[in-house]
Amino acid sequence: MADDPRPAARRRRPLRAATIGTYALLTALALVYVFPFVVSLANSFKTDEDAANNPVSLIPQSFTTAAYQQLFQTDLPLWLGNTVVVTVLVTAGRVLFDSMAGYALSRLPFRGRNAVYAGLVAVMAVPGVVLLIPKFLVIKEFGMYDTYAGMVIPMLADAAGVFIMRNFFESVSPSIEEAAKIDGAGVFRRFWSVVLPMSRSALITLFILSFQASWNELPQMIISTQSPSLFTLTKGTAQLASGALSAGSQFPVKLAAATLMTIPVAVLFFVFQRRIMNTTAGGTKE
Repeated sequence: MADDPRPAARRRRPLRAATIGTYALLTALALVYVFPFVVSLANSFKTDEDAANNPVSLIPQSFTTAAYQQLFQTDLPLWLGNTVVVTVLVTAGRVLFDSMAGYALSRLPFRGRNAVYAGLVAVMAVPGVVLLIPKFLVIKEFGMYDTYAGMVIPMLADAAGVFIMRNFFESVSPSIEEAAKIDGAGVFRRFWSVVLPMSRSALITLFILSFQASWNELPQMIISTQSPSLFTLTKGTAQLASGALSAGSQFPVKLAAATLMTIPVAVLFFVFQRRIMNTTAGGTKE
């Protein structure tokens, strides 16, 4: 007698219901997360009066690009240029210095290594706003205030990036470097030619996080500059939001600036989303 297929079918139904429920919940959460951005995008194509009267409406009563035209009549190109300079330098610096520091904490047996790592974790636990005044005093003391150096140098390395790279290097077996060590390769050569090429997933993760952090950085720009010629997109947009346009609410212009700022980071995430932090890539720890 053939087995009755009905019990198996009954088992599959709860599984399908659970899957559908999970996807429905995730879809709802995604919509809640995306909704503010969609509102910003919709308001950027409204008139000032329409945005003030119908702020959460997703369909403009009168579609217009006037906000974007007005925005490009501000110092937006200057802010964009400064932001690109800062972002490129900071991202390159963090990828290099964080990976080097992470490798040192993972591989080099120097005295006090555990204390350094504990200090690194402690720094990550300190709210960034607490460090703003000490950063300002250091920047001022070294004569870097209101310069590109003051904007860039304090952000060239960060504790979270070192933490990510150190943990990744811990997952790579030291035996992988043995052949290079036998051939006479020094520490930097083993790091640069053997371990780093295997760390592509961690480097991509660090690259994206560094790009996002430097592109969206505002507190550091506030404490390191005051000249309008050094404003970045975040500081310039904050100035617009605080009333620099002086006429009306100007919601469309402000939200148009916020929308344009979001695009590069969003594109970066979409391009590299499948490559973010796969710690199984490369060697495995023995």
